[in-house]
Amino acid sequence: MTPRETILKAFEGGKADRVPATLFGAGMWSIRNYGTTFKELSEDAVRMSDMLVTMSDKLLCDIVYAGSGYNNCHAAALGGSIKFREIGAPDLEASLIATEEDLLKLDISRIDNDRMIETTRKAAKLANAKIGNNYVMTLTAWGPFTLGARLVGEETMMKATFKKPAFVEKVVDFATSLLMRVFEPLLDDGTLEVVTLSDPTASGDLISKKQFERFALPYLKKFTDWARAKGAHTLLHICGNTTDRLDLFPATGASCISLDHKTDIIKARELLHGKMCFGGNVDPVKIMLNGSVQDVESSCREIIRNAGVDGGFVLMPGCDIPPTVPYENIQKFIQVAREWKL
Repeated sequence: MTPRETILKAFEGGKADRVPATLFGAGMWSIRNYGTTFKELSEDAVRMSDMLVTMSDKLLCDIVYAGSGYNNCHAAALGGSIKFREIGAPDLEASLIATEEDLLKLDISRIDNDRMIETTRKAAKLANAKIGNNYVMTLTAWGPFTLGARLVGEETMMKATFKKPAFVEKVVDFATSLLMRVFEPLLDDGTLEVVTLSDPTASGDLISKKQFERFALPYLKKFTDWARAKGAHTLLHICGNTTDRLDLFPATGASCISLDHKTDIIKARELLHGKMCFGGNVDPVKIMLNGSVQDVESSCREIIRNAGVDGGFVLMPGCDIPPTVPYENIQKFIQVAREWKL
């Protein structure tokens, strides 16, 4: 089976001939090791595409992530500004709205004329034309709750869940519509079979299970239903310890939930196997960055034994990896999965 066939089999709950494996995003690592910067690539779709193709051969992940690290550009396109850093993903310099009146003034159609969004879309198309038969090509974005929090500011968003819940719901619903606009051209033309959302502000370390159920879950489901109607899977990552809400994840409608290293992977298998694909959850810092090759191998083997021998599972780090993770550790991570026959 090709990497593409292997990962799609897992997303559909099936059992491939080996353990599927992928990093999550890996934009910071890939751009640094390709020898360029986020700013340089943001203006050159052809070079961004070449980076994706080149790094796919180097990393050998089953998924190739276009736009990884550029998630803040979707909010910035509505009137914000991006601050580029020497190393690391670019930041949104300031929030955009404070009131419902501000929200009503935002024009979603502006994203279609945004240079960075245009670049990432074109790079995804170009790269998919070259490697899409072998690897799954995806495009990354913040999830609805996190994108909403970028629009109003994270601290403001947290307070508003208590003081102005109706406002939060309107913001997250708007963010959901914005995400649909981001992905729609690439779904309509068949470039993407998988869309990838990262919703770190919906983390178990930031909002309660009850808040997640009200402010994040319905909008994730609205998005995944829309994506599925267009023939696409959704890969969802949520940071932090989400053990207390594992039972809610099938209701998101996502094909696969990527779990943070803090989450109990054994409990995840107990609650999710047979209901949805799940991925995880090698520690991206303690093991992938600071561990030895032997540490990586031991951690991967333990996680596969605990969660990944019956299909419907993808070996992944617990989050995006730092840009300085040793290449040898990534090689071992992929090797363990590719050599583990199911």
